[in-house]
Amino acid sequence: MIAVWSNWLGHLALVLALAWLAILSQRLGRVTHAAPHYIGLWAAAIILGIGVTLRVIAHFAFAGSADSTGWQLAHKAIPAVGLTVGVVFAWRYWSWLLAERD
Repeated sequence: MIAVWSNWLGHLALVLALAWLAILSQRLGRVTHAAPHYIGLWAAAIILGIGVTLRVIAHFAFAGSADSTGWQLAHKAIPAVGLTVGVVFAWRYWSWLLAERD
């Protein structure tokens, strides 16, 4: 049971980290007049939040035994897509930090 809660809390922490990164990116973009790539970070946080919500629903609705392919896909693939979108947009938005090495 502790492993289940720590898994949900870990995913929730990732949602909050993506939201925090989106807020920082939005503030920086407002000052530098950058393209609004932070919208992708908000989308990633929402997708990951949907995945966490589906995982919680599946756990309680099926008493921890959600064996159907649809539920397995929902609570494993959706968070993976959300994290992938988050990494792509974070890299796109913040890669200038690594380019300024001189």
